[in-house]
Amino acid sequence: MSHRLLFCAVLALAVPLAGCTASKKPPAAPPPSAGVGGAMRLVAFDSCEQLFADLRKAAKANVGPYGLPGNQMMDRFAMSGGARSMADAAGAEAQRAAPAPGFSGTNVHEQGADEPDLIKTDGRRIVTISEGVLRVIDTATRKQTGEVDLDVGPVGDLQLLLTGDSALVLVPSIYNHPLFDAPFPVDQGVRILLVNLTGKPSVVSRYTGEGSLVDARMTGGTARIVLRSSPRIAFPLSYRKVDEKKLIAGNRAVIDKTPDAAWLPQWSVTDSSGTTRGETDCRRVSRPTDFSGGAMVSILTFDLTRPTLGSGDPVAVVADGDTVYATPDSLYLANDDRWRYDLFPGRVANRVRQQTELFKFALAGNQPPVYRASGTVPGYLLNQYAMSEWDSHLRVATTDPATDRSAVRVFAERDGKLVQTGIADGLGKGERIYSVRFVGARGYVVTFKQTDPLYSLDLRDPAKPAVTGELKITGYSAHLQPVGENRLVGIGQEADANGRTQGLQVSLFDVADPAHPKRLAQYHLPQAYSNAEYDPHALLWWPTTQLLVVPVESRGALALRVTDDITLADQLDQPELLRSLVVGTELWTLSQTGLRASDLSTMDQLAWVPLS
Repeated sequence: MSHRLLFCAVLALAVPLAGCTASKKPPAAPPPSAGVGGAMRLVAFDSCEQLFADLRKAAKANVGPYGLPGNQMMDRFAMSGGARSMADAAGAEAQRAAPAPGFSGTNVHEQGADEPDLIKTDGRRIVTISEGVLRVIDTATRKQTGEVDLDVGPVGDLQLLLTGDSALVLVPSIYNHPLFDAPFPVDQGVRILLVNLTGKPSVVSRYTGEGSLVDARMTGGTARIVLRSSPRIAFPLSYRKVDEKKLIAGNRAVIDKTPDAAWLPQWSVTDSSGTTRGETDCRRVSRPTDFSGGAMVSILTFDLTRPTLGSGDPVAVVADGDTVYATPDSLYLANDDRWRYDLFPGRVANRVRQQTELFKFALAGNQPPVYRASGTVPGYLLNQYAMSEWDSHLRVATTDPATDRSAVRVFAERDGKLVQTGIADGLGKGERIYSVRFVGARGYVVTFKQTDPLYSLDLRDPAKPAVTGELKITGYSAHLQPVGENRLVGIGQEADANGRTQGLQVSLFDVADPAHPKRLAQYHLPQAYSNAEYDPHALLWWPTTQLLVVPVESRGALALRVTDDITLADQLDQPELLRSLVVGTELWTLSQTGLRASDLSTMDQLAWVPLS
């Protein structure tokens, strides 16, 4: 999956401000921060005039012959890479408590911070989306009771959040904005739909915002949506061979002529009373002390107990963001600096530390997030599982290409900064991280090149995190799932001694002894892989019956019993199976064509609900 190398984003935010000055000639981009953690914090602009001057200054310093780096459409044309992408930023699971009695929820990273997905249930009904249609299935009768065409046209995968009688549907954008003066269609932006599920389902409110969808979280009835956008600048496209210095000069001239309003994300909300339009308040835009300006990232807050969506009360920063991690009380936004590298001839390219910026926001009730602290960490995150907040500290696992090894660092919030308090380094020399899992005061990291070291870490002392044990086996685990006290299941690939993959591998680990983690059992399916390797939402763990449902590409799913061993309970014959959930004594499985209800004990099919 392609990794979007980004330029700079803006999160609209009310914090005390201090600005930079503009200059007539394009300066070099601000240098990267040095050191680890606490080297960067958010400040704000002295005025709206200062904001626009600084954004132009930074954009002119970073523009290349083909436009600004980090533009989503440019990225589609030019580059791909990275171990994980937004599907991972969305993937996760509940680890510290059994699902609510009677039904399973989405496999999320942190209990109490729900994540958007293709399907949701409250036990009474199942709500799912396919081909732009939201459908409601009654779990008692196993019949569809309602549907609504969302009228969103051809877009990517839709996702939803569910609370009470309201469903919030997230509709991703295709492109951010026109990149060139060329016949590309203007995108409708990210759309957020509020659906009332009382009686016949109906869309009661539609929000449209500029940019692309990064991720979302919901605590209680409050949803927070993270969007990333770029200024509305149409750079000229030349099919003739033109000197790249002239192209850059021309693009800088276009930036100079761009109106101020082009830098601020616009939004609209439509409901029964009509349509309201607006844009991000320039007085609520902040930036890191080290920044290169161009795009904007906004955090929106919606109270789903209200009848309509409203403006989302956007909060924003001149900084990029591509990974979201949240607990019920905190939201972290991470972004790396890989976009700064000279991927196109003629683009400004400074020496840049290979690092990731971190921003922490406090969450409370239905109020907008409040910025608390920021910092940097060497290297890059795999996905949201590389971050974990515990006992007021943030643990972060990264792989640093500069040193060719990985580490886990611990950070504390101090005076607006995320300051490093300790480090456990030297993980997997010459290897990269394939999966991370933090469980309370412990951490587990899998690295891989030819073999799969599973590292066990003691994180009780924030000043002295330490590697306590290591288990070397063939293959790797791309996702680690807690399955009870001192037990982990790894979903990944078996491999030979040379690192060549050999098919799907499900491993059961006993981590009771931190110094000697061991594998108790393994289930291997040759020439196969699972979507759960990169999308943990696809995985179901039901502790009541010790059932693990693992989708297998093109083959349905494995229903496994996990005790001190891994045994096959059944192989579900439902091609292109996407999700699994439990309601009462029934297992429901979702594919593109329909929902199947099976007896949870025997796996016998009870009903089929078509979705087309």
